Amino acid sequence: MFALTEQQKVFFETFGFLGFPGLMSDCIGEIIDAFESIWDDHGGGHAGKAHDEERRSCIVQFIDHHERLCALLDDDRIHGILAGLLGDDFNYMGSDGNYYAGDTGWHSDGWGKTLRFVKVAFYLDEVTRDTGCLRVIPGSHHLGDVYGNRLQDDVRQSGDLWGVTGKEVPALALETQPGDVVLFNHNLKHSAFGGGARRRMFTINSCVRFPEDEEHIAFLKKDISGGARFWIDRVYGEKMIATAGPSRLRHLEQVMAHDGHLAELSAKARVEMPEPSRG
Repeated sequence: MFALTEQQKVFFETFGFLGFPGLMSDCIGEIIDAFESIWDDHGGGHAGKAHDEERRSCIVQFIDHHERLCALLDDDRIHGILAGLLGDDFNYMGSDGNYYAGDTGWHSDGWGKTLRFVKVAFYLDEVTRDTGCLRVIPGSHHLGDVYGNRLQDDVRQSGDLWGVTGKEVPALALETQPGDVVLFNHNLKHSAFGGGARRRMFTINSCVRFPEDEEHIAFLKKDISGGARFWIDRVYGEKMIATAGPSRLRHLEQVMAHDGHLAELSAKARVEMPEPSRG
């Protein structure tokens, strides 16, 4: 059974990320084929329109659209990593698939969340520091830390405040090959610079199980509500649920018990927004 070492756990706690070179190399061909199949089924781009190579194209509930990618949650390696960082009863909170175009500026996927959220990223093309690989600022994920808070406030104004471009901000470039896996805390500052117009990447997003008290369940429902901007009625797609065994269902059950309000919010979003969000 795949399990994180204590050193890897401490590294993640300290620096906010981990990398696993070649972790999925034995099945990366199947993964890429499934990735491309989903895009073909969705018109090749965002909201059924071909990717224009100028803006990011994004599909949410991404792995839920293909049985092979749903099964990543059952894979001993992916499950072992997530259980090691989040506990055996972690929630799967969703996924997104992307064709990226151009630069992605410095940001966090969340900030101020006291529960640990982890993103697992699969880059399906070779990417280097000059061709759009993930860049991270180690240690920038710590809430209440002077350094982390300063980055949260100032990193988007690096030119005015520090005299450097986003690309020049001191950071670690996580260069990857297809088959590598990288993951990071949602609070971690990350970016990408210099990439081409059709960079393939998808993610699995997870978090610890929310405690069953009123405050945390309200937090869970609020987090679920964010899915409305993507025009989805339930957090999980049909294939994710239909192909789930008892082990996977353990990571779906709490969210399924509390996402009944999402359909109403999505219906409202369809009226107010001309097309679903790109993320």
